[in-house]
Amino acid sequence: MSFYKNKKILVTGGTGTIGQHLIRRLLEDQPAVIRVFSRDEYKQFEMQQTLRDYHNIRYLIGDVRDVNRLTRAMEDIDYVFHLAAMKHVPACEYNPFEAVQTNVVGTQNVIQAAIANNVQKVLFTSSDKAISPTNTYGATKLMGERLISAAEYQKGPKATTFASVRFGNVMGSRGSVIPLFKRQIMEQGRITITDKNMVRYMMTPSQAIQLMLEANELSLGGEVFVLKMPIVKLQSLAEVIIEEVSKKYLNNKFVEIDEIGLRPGEKMKEELMTEDEFEKMIDTKFMYILLPNYGTSKAKYTISQFSHSQMPFHADEIIDKEKLRRWIVDEEILGEM
Repeated sequence: MSFYKNKKILVTGGTGTIGQHLIRRLLEDQPAVIRVFSRDEYKQFEMQQTLRDYHNIRYLIGDVRDVNRLTRAMEDIDYVFHLAAMKHVPACEYNPFEAVQTNVVGTQNVIQAAIANNVQKVLFTSSDKAISPTNTYGATKLMGERLISAAEYQKGPKATTFASVRFGNVMGSRGSVIPLFKRQIMEQGRITITDKNMVRYMMTPSQAIQLMLEANELSLGGEVFVLKMPIVKLQSLAEVIIEEVSKKYLNNKFVEIDEIGLRPGEKMKEELMTEDEFEKMIDTKFMYILLPNYGTSKAKYTISQFSHSQMPFHADEIIDKEKLRRWIVDEEILGEM
């Protein structure tokens, strides 16, 4: 029987790109209900129209900053996927306390609401930018991870299990440069990138969802699951997007690339974990498991548990242009072409 069959699930930030992919995947497992919790009524309306054939989805307007609304939304819920966040690096830099209220206070509110409702499991989605953070967004995600891990040993006799999953850029998501590149090509005939030599950990939405679900199923409490990800060069990504969009719409017209330099808080290369974390992690085929400082021990895990996923890459593999092109085309990351 599926892990989620007949279960009740809440997804904060459920109308975002990752939320929509997650919900479509969860629907395959026939849950009793999925509650979509977000603050954008228009996106909820669009989602309702797209998924109108499903009668086990409920749409709740609310903000993770409002703990009372969250507590009401989580009544009788089994699993919570906490995806809601401010994600845009420059916006977080310019509005740092707004990022704190959503990404830090909002996460604590999710924890309190889950404990109050005896939710079975909470999975928090973090970012590789949480490692040695150089920007507000990364710092708030690091704090979110720490709150989730701390909740596991501060919850007292409550049975709720808390864990985090840490991954990099998801292709086509709101925080991804791919929609921006496409729009720039169509409207301006040129694109802007920070630095051609920049590299990022990157994966497709379906790869991210698959590993999120596996991490949630395996979590025992307090862990951070660090997904093993491939590396994409920004120049390769830009060239593939230019070639695909130009071929479809611009009769292979030449598109220029303008380098504009790093924005405040940006790195040339992200990291998956700190040196201290590396010393204490469990290394499995598709993810690293960082154990909490208290509670869960390595002895509770068996390597045979970690064999569900079949991922089309190796950790830290630099993806060539043709594999990158196949991923983008196969998952329709550029949208309607």
